[in-house]
Parts: sequence; structure tokens; C-alpha cells
Amino acid sequence: MNVGAPRPPLSGLRVLEIGTLPAGALCARLFADFGAEVVKVEPPGGDPARLASPRIAGLAPEMGGAAFAAMNFGKRSVALTPAAAADRPALSRLLAAADVIIDSLDPAERVAAGIDHAALRRARPGLAVADLSWFGRSGPYAGWRGTDSVCRALGGQIQLIGPAEGPPLVLSDHQSSVVAALSAFIALAASLPGRDRVGGGAWELSVLEAVVALSEYQGCEAEPTGRGQPRLGINRFTPTYPMGVYRCREGWLGITVVTPLQWFAFCHLLGMDDLAHHPDYHMGPDRLRFADTLEPRIEAALASQSAEHWFARGLEEKLPFAVVPDMAGVLQVPPFRERGAIARLRVAGRELEVPRSPLHLTLTPPASGGEVPAPGSSDPAALWLDRAPAPVLTGPVRRPGADHGPLSGLRIIDLSMGWAGPLCTRHMADLGADVIKVEACGYPDWWRGTSQSQTEFEARTYEKLPRFLAMNRNKRGITLDLTHPEGAALLRELVRGADAVVENYSSQVLPKLGLGYADLRQINPRLVMVSMAAYGASGSWSDCRAYGSTLEQGSGLPSVSGRADDPPVMNHIAHGDAVGGLNAACALLVALRHRELTGEGQHVDLAQVECMLPFVAPWVVEQSANGQLAPRTGNRHPDHAPHGIYRCQGTDAWLLVAITDDAAWRALCAAIGAAELAADPALAQAAGRRAQADRIDQVLGAWCAARPAGEAMRQLQQAGVAAGEVLPPVALYTDPHLVARGVIRRVERAVVGLHPLVSPPYRQDGVPPPVRWPAPTMGQFNREVLTGVLGLTEADLVRLTEAGVIGEMPLPPAQRKRNARAA
Repeated sequence: MNVGAPRPPLSGLRVLEIGTLPAGALCARLFADFGAEVVKVEPPGGDPARLASPRIAGLAPEMGGAAFAAMNFGKRSVALTPAAAADRPALSRLLAAADVIIDSLDPAERVAAGIDHAALRRARPGLAVADLSWFGRSGPYAGWRGTDSVCRALGGQIQLIGPAEGPPLVLSDHQSSVVAALSAFIALAASLPGRDRVGGGAWELSVLEAVVALSEYQGCEAEPTGRGQPRLGINRFTPTYPMGVYRCREGWLGITVVTPLQWFAFCHLLGMDDLAHHPDYHMGPDRLRFADTLEPRIEAALASQSAEHWFARGLEEKLPFAVVPDMAGVLQVPPFRERGAIARLRVAGRELEVPRSPLHLTLTPPASGGEVPAPGSSDPAALWLDRAPAPVLTGPVRRPGADHGPLSGLRIIDLSMGWAGPLCTRHMADLGADVIKVEACGYPDWWRGTSQSQTEFEARTYEKLPRFLAMNRNKRGITLDLTHPEGAALLRELVRGADAVVENYSSQVLPKLGLGYADLRQINPRLVMVSMAAYGASGSWSDCRAYGSTLEQGSGLPSVSGRADDPPVMNHIAHGDAVGGLNAACALLVALRHRELTGEGQHVDLAQVECMLPFVAPWVVEQSANGQLAPRTGNRHPDHAPHGIYRCQGTDAWLLVAITDDAAWRALCAAIGAAELAADPALAQAAGRRAQADRIDQVLGAWCAARPAGEAMRQLQQAGVAAGEVLPPVALYTDPHLVARGVIRRVERAVVGLHPLVSPPYRQDGVPPPVRWPAPTMGQFNREVLTGVLGLTEADLVRLTEAGVIGEMPLPPAQRKRNARAA
């Protein structure tokens, strides 16, 4: 720590990590990033993840796992067998001393080890515990074999990717684990600010349910009709076109063109002015119908210059472009270097580069790397003996009369729109915070819809879109025109009594209105403000325009996804949005922890593109260590064999099968009646199976083709084989496991009636957070907030309505167009 630097906000916390689920490992590392002392309990031979690909060349097997290194630096390691009587006293002492326990043992292992979460919490009411598993501890899939890819298949994250004819593509590993780790951290960190007042919490989290958060947008949009979207081909997603990754003279360029103005600028930039105002190409869905006609023109134009050239021109024209870097390129991206997004880790005497935690708290930043522990390198008898307990909080954490939930009593002003910011604040609202969502009648949340049609306006479509309903439950919605002096003044008064503000405007919008962090902290020095610009509020690309797709493209993730001969392959239509929202929630909770300890507020300068870097961290480490990457393998896997997606009975029906060890191989052969394969000694181990992958695929593919995917999945899982049906996002709303666990809930709301909502992936004491009320209609809480919180009168409300400062519907389309022309 630098002399005079603030104390890390999680210092003094003792975090015990037990089990081998990768999500648990990364969640624990997030605590270490901010000063917690993390002890990792490994079996005497080390966590099996130490042996996983990709590999760091030249190191001992137990130190050579690049993914393990990225998820475990900054920890201590102890070697204990939880079920062994000889190790029980040491483990029991660590359990009793911990402030946070992250446990991914299965129930039988936990019983054998004598670990009782309820008893531990009775002894220490402030203890926070996370019980992590692939599918949760209840429901039809409880106890099934899981992998990162199986959860992505069942979670709706594979079906839309890959060639239109199939098979779908399962892309780079570790993605499920990153999302689950962030979700678990949110639940645990929410237990910290008020922990000394109301106790910690017992949280259960399912990796599958964490993955569902990435599919929620596409799923909720399709749910009213029950018709899912078709797979359109590599790097092609409904309803946006052009959007994808394009080859240039040198390098690859990520492009996302959404609005008519962007299309006009794009056509002009590429010398395609004849297409700019063609009536067939006005909007993205229109252009998508003619994609096969437009694509050759776009490809030919882009091939004339380098990706760097087009990116620079895109910046000038405010177009959402991104150079799609390989891993060597990731290490050289200018804003990543400028903002310290690349850290150093030490492993077995070598110093390598790795993405730093993207939770960019400006006053109390995360650690910049750390040491990867050797297995069992710390003596459990010497840990946590004479250490001070976790810091005691100063100042009140709860306000009288607040609703239940670990964040009750906190007030958060939500200035965000779309997916990323509202997902962050939805987590806060679900956990009990009072979230006040601020929109303007002239500039409503764009997830209410962007149509300028008078017909849709009169039909109140702005109150009906499922994506808005999904992201904004449990919030109080008001309207304020922040460009009007009175609107800005009222916001300042709200901020005066708030704990936090969350915003995702472009970096200069709020400062120009006198509402930036520097302005608001003068009103409320305890304020935490989260800004979530695409490339951050600082750095040479801070004005870069971006969508969620741009963030994925700029992170380099497509370059490690797909088959060897594919272009860089995108994983999602807007991957970066949901990921940015999860990271923003984590960062906000850490900053609030610091504020509760010290009374100091601070600015969180989140760069959403940096939030994507943990997904590529294993390959960044591999590139740093080896100077190159192993080839992409498509649906095959560098460790698991066989591993693939197989056609089943029905239209576009597929099953993902992942054989994770030799015992699972024997179980697979027995389940599908493949006696010849079982008897072949050349296939007894994974290396031999990889060498004969085509032969195995032929047999397994024939077995899958003869039965429905769901039936095949259940048969293999009952045999102990990790398998998952490749579901479209819309199928999640009727999935028997998610329904049985209460993940899918239906609530009533004005204008739309009964509609489904997806619960967060964590539950406290077995119960998901409640839906206290549905997403607000526009301006629904104006009276309640403006009179109840700010003390305005009814006469004030009438005057503000007449002045256009507040209202309960968007401005009519004609007026909005006039205002836009005037601006």
C-alpha cells in the first residue's frame, strides 16, 4: 500500500474459500482485490483447476494454469481435506474465524466435513455465507453435473451463435463463471455495510441462474409471442444491421449501426452515399432483410483501409466502431494502458500481465496484481491467530421505516437508461435500497422504445416493452427535465439526501449541466457516484460511442471465440451491457463499504469495456507468458473430450455434451451403449479421445439424433454425464427447473397486466428477493417523491407540470422532433 493511501475498503475482512467451483475462486479474488485476506482451501494435490487450459509454458503442472492464475492471485493457499478427521480442527478454526465463507462443496462433501452453515451463523450472526453450485440446491436439475458450457447451453447463451444451419457454437470457456462470481459478490458485499446491525446473510447462488441474466433481454422480448429468434449466422443478430466483425486491409473492425443518423454517417464514410437514404434501408430490421445484398458492399469498402484507420474515422463521426484486438493487441490498447487496466501477477518466480479488476474506484482502487500461491503454501495453524476483527462501522446504516433487505435504508438516484445502468440499480432495488429512477418527458429511457410513430405513442407502447419492465422493478420512477434550471435544482436536492448516484451518459453530458461528480460532491461529500461510460471518464477514448456489442468487440473476446478458420466470433448482441451492470453493482457496494467505514464518498469511474476483460484474462496471461495462443477449437475443448454440440430430433434441436474426466467417459459409453468405444484402451484417457474425436462424434451424434434433446439430456445426466439442451432464450420462461425454483415470477402492472420477471440469481435463506412493485409507469412516483422527500406542495407540482419540468408521459413525437431540430 502507498504511504498515505486510504485503507482498502475490505481490509480486515477474513474470507474463506472452500470447494473447486471456478465462480467461487473468482468471487473470492474480488474480495482480495480490495484488501480482504482470502484463504483458499485446496485438496493436498491442489485445486483441479490448476491443471486446466490454457497453459503457461515452462512451469510445473500445478502452477501452469493461466485461468487459475487469473482467478487466484492475491490469496493464501492451505492444503486440507475437509472430510479428513486429521484436518477437521484446522478447518473448524478457519471457519469460526471467517467473516465471509464462499463454499462450493456439494452437500455430501459438506456433511462429511461437518460444515453446518446454520450453526456457524448462529455462533456468529454477522457471518456472510455463499453456497455456490451449478444448478442450485433444489429443483429438477439439482445435483446434475455442470460445466461452464452446459450452463451456457441451458441458459440460452449458445442457440443464437454460429452458422444458420448449425451446429450452434459454444464459445470461449469461463464466461459462466465470471458472471456467477460477480453475482455472488453482489450478494455478499450487500451484506457488509449493515452487517453489524442486522447480521450477514446466508446466500445460495446458481451458476445457471447467473447466466440467465445475459439472456433475459432476448428472452423477455420474445416471451409474449413465445417465438424465439432464428440463428442468422456468425456475427449476425436480430434486429441490428450492420453489426458484427469485419475484415479490413489490416485487422478486424467491430461495427454497430443502429439509428438512421448512424446509417447515414456510415454510408457517407464508406463512400456508399447511394444507400444512405434508400427507403429499404432506413432502420436496422429493414437492412437486416437485405443483409446479403448489403454485405458485399460493406466488406469491399472496409477492405480498402486498416481497422485502425476506420476506428479513427469512426471516432470523428461519432460512430460506434471498435478495433477487435487479438490478445497481443489487448495488451497495447491505449486506454487500457492509460487507465491501468493491465496489472502484473507473479507466479512461480515469473511476472506476467493480467487484466486488473475493472472496479475503478478513484479513491480506493483495486490492487494491481498479486502473487499466485503454490498449493498448500500457507500453514493453516499460523493463520488468523492474533488479528484484529473486521472494522466496526461508523455512522448509521439504516433509516427508520425502511423496507426489508440488506440494503434497506440506502437511497440511490438512478439517472441511467437502457440495460447496463438499470441492471446495476435493479440489483440495488432487489436488495432493499430505495432507488429513484429519473427520466425526462423529452428524453425517456430508450428501453421504453425509440419509435417516433404517433400510432405507437397513442397505444402507450412506451409502457409496454418487456425489456423496460424487466430492468426497472422495485424502483420509484419520477420525471425531471435536467436541462431546465428547476429540474436540475430538484435533482440537486434529491442528491443532498442520497447515498449514491448511478449514470451512464456520455462522459461530458452531466458536467455540462453542472451535475457532474465535482458539482454534486459539493452538495453531498458522502456521495458515491458511479459513472459508466464505454471507455471511462478518463483516457484518450473517453468520448468513444458504444453499444454492448462494441464493448465485446473492443475487449478482444471475439478473437478467442470460434473455430480456427472463423473470423473473430461475437457471443451476444449486447454482451457488454449486462456485464457492465453487474460490475457497476459490485463497484458501488465496495465504495459504499468504504463510505460507511470512513464517511468519505468517491467517484467510481467504470469503463464498461474493461468490464469485459475478465472474460479474456486466461488468454491474456497465456499471451503474456508464451507470446502466442493455442489455436481456437470451436465446439471442442482443450481438456474435456469428447466435448461438442450434437443434433437431436426436431427442428434446430441440439445437445451439448461435456466429458470432464475418465469416469464420465465410462458413464457415457454405458449410457449410449457404446461397448466398442468403452473397450478401446486408446480412448481411456482424454488425450486419446481428442486424437479420435471424429470417430467418437460419429457414434455419439447418431445416438443423439435418434431422440429429443431434453430426453437425451436427462438420460445422460442420470448417468452422471454433464449435458445440457441448447435452449433459446425464450424457453427459459417455461424451463421446469427455473419455474420450480421460483426464478420465473409473474406480476401485475398497469397497462400490460400480468407479465413475467426473472429473479436475481441469489436467494437469502432459500427465498429470492421479493418483487415489491413492478416497473414504474412514467412519472408514477412524482407526487410521492417530490412531496414526500423534497417537501413540494400540490401547487408546486401543477406549476412544474405546466412548465414541462415533470410529467407522466413522453412528449408527443412531433414535439420531440421539433425539439431535436432546435437542439
